[in-house]
Amino acid sequence: MPQPNDAIAKADLIEGMARGMAVLESFDTERQRLNATLAAQRAGITRAAARRHLLTLAHLGYLETDGSWFWLSTKVLRFSGSYLASSRLPRLVQPLLERLAMHCRHSMSVVVRDGDECVIVARSGVPQVLAYGLHLGARLPLHATSTGRILLAALPRVELVAWLKGRPLMRHTPHTVWQSSVLRRTLSEVRQRGWCLACEQHEPGISAIAVPVQAMNGEVVGALNMVAPCNALDAPDRLLPSLGELQAAVKQWRPLL
Repeated sequence: MPQPNDAIAKADLIEGMARGMAVLESFDTERQRLNATLAAQRAGITRAAARRHLLTLAHLGYLETDGSWFWLSTKVLRFSGSYLASSRLPRLVQPLLERLAMHCRHSMSVVVRDGDECVIVARSGVPQVLAYGLHLGARLPLHATSTGRILLAALPRVELVAWLKGRPLMRHTPHTVWQSSVLRRTLSEVRQRGWCLACEQHEPGISAIAVPVQAMNGEVVGALNMVAPCNALDAPDRLLPSLGELQAAVKQWRPLL
């Protein structure tokens, strides 16, 4: 079962709720349908416990089932809808993001970090240049995306070393940086430059350039990127105007964050 992010007294932890949320989080883009056995493996609990949680979640309307297999229902969108309506960052950046995307004619995303992944909380772009899987709420690897590297580069060095220690880095394409030592050097360069260009790290044929989104106190609260085919961002004369557009957008947001 996944461990909580923050320390909590054992007496205050509702184990049943934690297991139920672990089962609910077992559904993702890789596995949209699960049975009790698969849910148990993914949540780290027994099959009997997974079955009870699955049946309870289906009874509450968060899952649908054919009796053996379970999948998410539309009711789970209540959580994402509430987040997008109440969180300041998505509400602030979405209108500007849409105008920027139409001007640049590329796909744009704003992401925040969630544990070992980054999550798209705002996005826009013209359909013909949208990269695969860049939908609202998509979860992406930190090490293999331009935005993820921006967020990792913003971590205190001690925290970054702890995050990398012993962590296997998945290879998503033949070009993905998967060696920890190489990634550390890459993040050092990102930290010095203040922006990140990732070419075919997560998806073949796709490049992305990203900059940090900072609050007035300098804290990095997210990352903004522009996604395009490799040949659109592979030369300085193409890269610099795009970088300038991103940096100008972030300057508009910063006083409001």
